[in-house]
Amino acid sequence: MNTSLAKNFEDGHKAFTRVERRNGRFHQVANPMRKNTTSYREWQRGWEAAYFENLEKQNEPRARS
Repeated sequence: MNTSLAKNFEDGHKAFTRVERRNGRFHQVANPMRKNTTSYREWQRGWEAAYFENLEKQNEPRARS
């Protein structure tokens, strides 16, 4: 397993919950990798995995509405 790609995945997964403050407003962290690279895709895959995990938590039967 390629450790740098695994790190890109983990970084993307962690980035889902991070926000940056710019010009007095809060923004979701964007993908910092160069487009159309494997690192970019792995980071995005990690971010999307975190997104869908969060979505499943929100749609559980006992979740708050």
